[in-house]
Amino acid sequence: SLTYLHGTLAVAVGPTAASGMKPGGGLLDANVTGGFVGSLSSRKAGEQDYNPVLHRVAPETSPCAETDVDYEGLPQEVATSTHMLAGSVAGIMEHCLMYPIDCVKTRMQSLHPEHGARYRNVMDALRQIVRTEGLWRPIRGVNVLAVGAGPAHALYFACYEKIKFSLSDAIHPGANSHFANGVAGCMATVLHDAVMNPAEVVKQRMQMFNSPYRGVLDCMGSLMRQEGSAAFYRSYTTQLTMNVPFQALHFMTYEYLQELLNPHRQYNPSSHVVSGALAGAVAAAATTPLDVCKTLLNTQEAQAIHVVQAEAFRTVYRMGGTPAFFKGVQARIIYQMPSTAISWSVYEFFKYIITKRQHERRLRGDRDGDK
Repeated sequence: SLTYLHGTLAVAVGPTAASGMKPGGGLLDANVTGGFVGSLSSRKAGEQDYNPVLHRVAPETSPCAETDVDYEGLPQEVATSTHMLAGSVAGIMEHCLMYPIDCVKTRMQSLHPEHGARYRNVMDALRQIVRTEGLWRPIRGVNVLAVGAGPAHALYFACYEKIKFSLSDAIHPGANSHFANGVAGCMATVLHDAVMNPAEVVKQRMQMFNSPYRGVLDCMGSLMRQEGSAAFYRSYTTQLTMNVPFQALHFMTYEYLQELLNPHRQYNPSSHVVSGALAGAVAAAATTPLDVCKTLLNTQEAQAIHVVQAEAFRTVYRMGGTPAFFKGVQARIIYQMPSTAISWSVYEFFKYIITKRQHERRLRGDRDGDK
């Protein structure tokens, strides 16, 4: 319920159902039950604006009832642009803030690294890259990723919300459906990766040691001339094969941790950070072999491809055996933990702020109507 108490906004969140996520970068949120109700107490002129605090009360104690919505599940009437904006900002921040670690991960997954690109660990790699190639080298190519992440994540959330609500209403009207959430997440991932894959190819080409490209446009033009447009989607099926289990593991781990740390599903930044980080680490570690194959297909390392003319999985195995499938796993986990924590925190914050403002406007409208 939503109640003004002595100049303070008290937000009471009713029981909620499960929510999920997209990370690598994406976020999934599910339908919930419970509602906001509100009443206004008199305030003196010039009184300070309220500070938001969380307070849990039983829904039946509220003096009046409103639409059954709360922060954890954005109301169905929210415009598609709301989901797109929140998801876009979360995706851009997630990828850009952790880009230097992503650069290290790409290099450490190389099957035949050059002598100057052999690193002991993540920090050693960052030190060597900055010392030998310049301070800005770890973020080279971040602009193309930012351009791709915005629309990719925006499409993801728009698609997810539409499919989730439609399927949930058909399967369990008025209730949450894990099946609907799963189907919606898979369909949204297909769209997300379709937009993101070309950006991933260009980004990883520019991240490699001794990359021959002057910039993003030079890389794109060179790929078109030498390898054709198919080069931008060479790893698309591998990307999907990786992201579907990644999303499943991420979703289940996050939900399990939220049940332990935040059972009432209130807006709790610390629980979102911890749950998101641990869920990202588990999913990242389990899907590293597929990420190694994706990197090989995106970069098309000449030495590896020419030595073994075979599929990516077979090539990785023949070039380095089973350990090769886990090259860069440390960097991938270090990248994914803060990355998913940032993504969850930003998206949940936007959901909370947007929903709170909508209900404030609704309350003001009700007051004006009563005058």
